[in-house]
Amino acid sequence: MKYWLHPEAAEEHKKQVAYYEEIQAGLGSRYHTEFRSILATVCASPDRSRIVLEPDIRRSMFKIFHFDLIYREVDGSVQVLAIAHQRRQPGYWVARL
Repeated sequence: MKYWLHPEAAEEHKKQVAYYEEIQAGLGSRYHTEFRSILATVCASPDRSRIVLEPDIRRSMFKIFHFDLIYREVDGSVQVLAIAHQRRQPGYWVARL
């Protein structure tokens, strides 16, 4: 299944990669690798994750980093709405719907 990132989600991802790379060389790559892994899982089976906002907004949790991939299925593809930190500003991404 194809995917696309909301422009603000794409910006969040870029900032996280840069932030982790700044902390330690290679850490940004590890974050990006986990992001790609979660995205591949979501694209393979989009209804596997639980719904966090009715009717169709889902969340897939990162395993290492403290982020959630917030997404929905739209016209046969996955729309990533946010890469949201698990403990900061819950629900800020709702305005992107």
